[in-house]
Amino acid sequence: MHGPDLRQLRYFVAVGEELHFSRAAERLGMAQPPLTQQIQKLETQLGCQLLTRGRTTSLTTAGAILLEQSRGLLAHVDSVLEATRRAARGETGRLVIGVPPSVMLSGLPTAISKYRARFPGVALRLREMSTSAIEHAVALGEIDLGFLREAAPGHPLASRAIYQEPVMAVLPKSHPLAAHKSVCLSSLQKDPFVFFPKQLGPAFFDRLISLCAEAGFTPTIAVEATQWQSVIALVEAGMGVTLAPGCMRKFRSSHVVFRSIPRATTTVTACWRAAELPPSAAAFLKLAKAHLV
Repeated sequence: MHGPDLRQLRYFVAVGEELHFSRAAERLGMAQPPLTQQIQKLETQLGCQLLTRGRTTSLTTAGAILLEQSRGLLAHVDSVLEATRRAARGETGRLVIGVPPSVMLSGLPTAISKYRARFPGVALRLREMSTSAIEHAVALGEIDLGFLREAAPGHPLASRAIYQEPVMAVLPKSHPLAAHKSVCLSSLQKDPFVFFPKQLGPAFFDRLISLCAEAGFTPTIAVEATQWQSVIALVEAGMGVTLAPGCMRKFRSSHVVFRSIPRATTTVTACWRAAELPPSAAAFLKLAKAHLV
């Protein structure tokens, strides 16, 4: 014969606390006869009497021990089940996110702040990395969720486009086109360019080169810098012009200007290991989409 199950223990706790079968049945939302049958079945399975019946109901010594132990056991089970549900909802655990420096200048910090307030049980870690390094780290399982600029990796990664933003021309304030609100990319074909090394973000690098190709030229890259702050500083120093995501406008400088380019955009995607998007990552992604602009 099988031992008692959790349902029977819950029934017994209700009877043991109420010491009245009718009140216990009402508390459990069931009829009294099946409750009585379950308690009798429990006593048969355990081979001992748990309750004395008469004008009043009372616990036997064995029943008092079972009541005390069952309360602790059921409380622990409830705690385990709730912890499982919270993990499934992405409310607990660990979440490691990889982000390119440029995306950190978007609405991501706001999303992080709101996520931490809403899910304080999640240990959130943020790693600022190049797009190529993020893809590699996600594939190795070192980070759970990565944001990529322009890249859309295949297996073993899955990805989803999150938002688009404009690609802008960054010019020294002394540039002849600085007075214009927007510029045609073809008008910059004779200018030297400041770029980042291709290996840091091959997909975005190729996107910028393709925009120039569509405008009828191949840019002359005069100097490279690995950080966007350095790229902007080199433009400010008169080393050339550059193309940058619109979020770079947060690097305020009185010596450079940001000018829109018609129909030039860049896409940011999220990526994760294709097998499963962790619940905590799914919750973050849902919240982030509202703020990544």
